[in-house]
Amino acid sequence: MHADRRPFLIGRNAIQAALRGFFAREDFIEVDTAVLQISPGNEAHLHAFATEALTTDGEKAPFYLHTSPEFACKKLLAAGEERISCFAHVYRNRERGPLHHPEFTMLEWYRAGESYESLMMDCVRILALAAETVKTGKLVYRGAESDPFAGPERISVAEAFERHAGIDLLASVAADGSTDRDHLAAELKRVGMRVADDDGWADLFSRVLVEKIEPRLGFGRITILDEYPISEAALARPSARDPRVAERFELYACGVELANGFGELTNAAEQRRRFEIEMAEKARVYGETYPIDEDFLAALSLMPEASGIALGFDRLAMLATGASRIDQVLWAPVAEVGR
Repeated sequence: MHADRRPFLIGRNAIQAALRGFFAREDFIEVDTAVLQISPGNEAHLHAFATEALTTDGEKAPFYLHTSPEFACKKLLAAGEERISCFAHVYRNRERGPLHHPEFTMLEWYRAGESYESLMMDCVRILALAAETVKTGKLVYRGAESDPFAGPERISVAEAFERHAGIDLLASVAADGSTDRDHLAAELKRVGMRVADDDGWADLFSRVLVEKIEPRLGFGRITILDEYPISEAALARPSARDPRVAERFELYACGVELANGFGELTNAAEQRRRFEIEMAEKARVYGETYPIDEDFLAALSLMPEASGIALGFDRLAMLATGASRIDQVLWAPVAEVGR
């Protein structure tokens, strides 16, 4: 099994070395953040691994393995760093499959004082560099192909809903960002999609995205899916063009989500409000919540305007090397539960 995987692993190492060179040439500082955090993140549908620390006196304190190095990286921006990158092992519970693994590598980078469009340009260059490094002209996954050297398609979420599902998404979003569940539910029913009585607006949004839109993104060339509704962008600032949407984009190739980028929110009070909404939804759906990192919110009020992005490095390695499963590009995959 290792012999079959080894070419993918060697390709992974070559891509990682090339990307480190890319960021060094762009004057980024590579940082290394702690895995143990008092909060693993505050997104409703991300699940963390919990543990506890013991003091020298034997007292217990709850800790979590982080789901992203984001909070730590933003604290470094608040401390004065301007361009940082980070290859971080991150941990997400309830995730296992061809594209998901409970422990994986996240590549994050941040640009202080620069727009989130600069991150889109970074992504285009990074995907081309990954392909060049392993001497391929295409990204592939399960028979699908994407040309990393062609110019990307850029489409807003609202445009994608209209094009691929026939739904006017923003008709269910008010100017203040609040959402109309019943209006969106009626739209789904009109186009023949399933609606459950307990579905919230976010559930309906996700169903359309997963069933109708994501399977059509990144074929032939990469796709940048831009301007998510503000309620689906808890860490992003509102768009200056339309307050109903946020400066958030996702990057797709071969129908696979590779990256999630933001114009970063720096309003600590608004960030707290959004975290509280996310945790209320987590409590409703899963019966649990995670603590809010007060140090992070304090740092956020000092953080400069910035843009940041998280890219699933293992997925990029998969698509560049032609691997069909994420465990083929992991040197030592986590054992499956029950095996």
